[in-house]
Amino acid sequence: MPAAASQKPSLIRTLDAAAVRAVVEAHARYLKGLPNGRRAVLQYVNLNNYELDGVDLSEADLTGALLGGASLRGTRLARAVLYGADLRDADLRGADLSRGDLRGACLRGANLGDADLTGCDLREGVTAVRDDDKGLRILEHSSRPGELGYAVLEGAALAGAQMSGAFARQVDFTDADLSNVSLRGARLTNARMDGANLSGASLQNAEMANVSLRRAVIVGADLGGADLTDADLTQVLRAPPPIIYIDDEPLHEVLEAHELFCESNGRQGKIGDLADVDFRPLKRLKARRLSGLSAPKAVFFGMDLEGAQLQGANLSGADLRGVKLKNADLRGARLVGAQLTRADLSGAKLGPLKIAEDRVIRTDMTRAVLRGADLRGASAPRVRLIEADLSRARLDGADLRGAEMPANLAV
Repeated sequence: MPAAASQKPSLIRTLDAAAVRAVVEAHARYLKGLPNGRRAVLQYVNLNNYELDGVDLSEADLTGALLGGASLRGTRLARAVLYGADLRDADLRGADLSRGDLRGACLRGANLGDADLTGCDLREGVTAVRDDDKGLRILEHSSRPGELGYAVLEGAALAGAQMSGAFARQVDFTDADLSNVSLRGARLTNARMDGANLSGASLQNAEMANVSLRRAVIVGADLGGADLTDADLTQVLRAPPPIIYIDDEPLHEVLEAHELFCESNGRQGKIGDLADVDFRPLKRLKARRLSGLSAPKAVFFGMDLEGAQLQGANLSGADLRGVKLKNADLRGARLVGAQLTRADLSGAKLGPLKIAEDRVIRTDMTRAVLRGADLRGASAPRVRLIEADLSRARLDGADLRGAEMPANLAV
């Protein structure tokens, strides 16, 4: 009997481009509640190397679909079913996969930078199909289902995702939001998790040998039984004490004295000198008057500083990741080497601070890390951004006239 005759028929279907287009268009009508709308059902369809950038496939059924090498930048796949789908080497940067079913999906080598995977299910899964000889057989891709190996999830949002048992060796989780994610028993050997937010994550019995966790946030993370052999835990951020004291004085009183100094033009109170202080127990400093505050290398991670007055403040090397600085006044502030990943600086004032008739101090953000930061509408003329990391930063509408930009960017 010829070898071909013994091969099992494949579940994978092939559709021509016109048929795929028709499915996508009918799905768009379905999402809008228009006549002749139909939910996209592309189960086991070969869509390898397809270009579907920006398409709205929310709630679509792509079970077992082949999407290897597909371009899905900015594609909406919220609540979509991608169970057992093959997404190897796919470009999913900025895609919305929130609350999607990705059980058993193969993401080896996929680029999920800045993708939204909030609440999605990335656990391992298998697909059983009818077999004439065996009754049922397991459908397998050439690589193992549920595999995240070598995937890029830099800056991705994975809060609340279920990833128990995920195979994620050498994955790049740099700056990813993994808060409250379930990674019980996950195989994360050699993964890069620098700057990742693992607050409240479950990492029980996870294999984390040689994992890089530099500056990772592990507040409330359960690491019971995790193998951290040779893991790099440099500058990991743990939970702060409930109350911070500065020379036997509570931090909130020190800040009140600083505000009094600002309001009285130096006649009362005193300037706060708060280097290396962890401000997180205060939770919020919204609209506070903190001009001239000296807090180099201080920790403000995740705090609300919207509208705060920080003119001339020294925040060099400070941890301001995820901080809300919307409409804050940072004119003349020193932010050299500050960590501002995912900070909200929309509408912030970052221009020069006038200190005399012919003298100004420019805001200095030299070598600041602004990955994924929101600078939309910020007023930042003449700001110093020499060697700053602005990858994935949002700069729409920002006033950067005369700014000193990184060598790889031009204004």
